[in-house]
Amino acid sequence: MPFTVATWNINSVRLREPIVLKLLAEEAPDVLCLQECKSPVDKIPLEGFRALGYGHVVARGQKGYNGVAILSKLPIADVGEMDFAGLGHARHVAARLENGVTIHNFYVPAGGDVPDRMVNEKFGQKLDYLTEMRDWFHGDAPEKSILVGDLNIAPREDDVWNHKQLLKIVSHTPIEVEHLGQAQEAGRWVDVTRADIPQGLLYSWWSYRARDWDAADKGRRLDHIWATPDISNAAHGSRILRAARGWEKPSDHAPVFASFDL
Repeated sequence: MPFTVATWNINSVRLREPIVLKLLAEEAPDVLCLQECKSPVDKIPLEGFRALGYGHVVARGQKGYNGVAILSKLPIADVGEMDFAGLGHARHVAARLENGVTIHNFYVPAGGDVPDRMVNEKFGQKLDYLTEMRDWFHGDAPEKSILVGDLNIAPREDDVWNHKQLLKIVSHTPIEVEHLGQAQEAGRWVDVTRADIPQGLLYSWWSYRARDWDAADKGRRLDHIWATPDISNAAHGSRILRAARGWEKPSDHAPVFASFDL
């Protein structure tokens, strides 16, 4: 059963419903995972999504913050969520396809502005969240699984516009990269995007602060698609829809896609 998965930090699903509908109509992924929905589940505007064939939804939400949702053309079963670091945030949800593949949708904490947990509680929460992800994967080794989401870390030197300038900037600091790497290694996750696109600068996020984000091109690859080794060889067609960053009232993130022949 070939299928395509997309992941997108939408930065308010209600505010940006028009561009979610645009993506679904024009790109038609089988499964779309959204982060930072900023909506209780009962307020997510599902009617338009259903009209385009996305009748299956698994979501966790909260008013004004966080929130993750999985929209699917294919039948999916809700298989729960994890509250890493005990934050009480809607940052993870999982769903299972009928072919047995589990999709994990994550929104890792951004971590604030100062990369020092002694003066910035949010940075400590981010590191703790990643540590508990690592421990969970160690204790319950994932199989036949896909992990997607805004992981809020650009791990490689070519995942940021300037490696040296960003070494002390939250999302690319060595300690964050190390923590994310440990979580990835614990689950033996394969970075599908970089398996498909192994070389070159690659970004999925551009700051709202840039007057002309496209020309400045000071991006970071914060959004990821991973797969367990038993299905990673079935992945192909990875891409980032950069054009979506320039749509009307855009998110500061662009959607990331991968297809799987399973």
